[in-house]
Amino acid sequence: MGNPTAIFETSMGTIRAEIYREQMPITAGNFLKLVEMGFYDGLHFHRVIEGFMVQLGCPYSKDPHHTQVGTGESPLGTIEDEFLKSAKLSNEPGTLSMANAGPNTGSSQFFINCAHNKQLDWFRWFGRKGQHPVFGRVTQGMDVVERIECSPVDDWDVPVEPVQIERVTIEE
Repeated sequence: MGNPTAIFETSMGTIRAEIYREQMPITAGNFLKLVEMGFYDGLHFHRVIEGFMVQLGCPYSKDPHHTQVGTGESPLGTIEDEFLKSAKLSNEPGTLSMANAGPNTGSSQFFINCAHNKQLDWFRWFGRKGQHPVFGRVTQGMDVVERIECSPVDDWDVPVEPVQIERVTIEE
């Protein structure tokens, strides 16, 4: 079947990313279902840390200034971690990685790495908190990611000028 491409149309430009459906079937499958539902359309990047990552996928981020932004979950619930079952993909610049708050808590929030965040690799620190499985990689539009990464942010790492995900589509 091969790996599909996700096309993120944002208020700052377009980002294309290969989604590792074959290597990470649970995490990528969850993401693809959410895209099919239109879940990400209209959300905003809600956490931006220069030199680290840009994060999106919180349902509360439809309103970029919502008091609970960053705490929401997917309407599909949480997913099982793919640790020990998946490819050893490192959190390198441009990779998409599932955000989580501990074992089996991945949901809809994910981030795009802006640095080599090897400290987040599940296979380097197995059994410790802070393990995030990689499920894709930016193939075009890293310049857009870098512009988002350099956006001025408030004290909670939320962009002062909201950056919206207008639409996400999948190309097989």
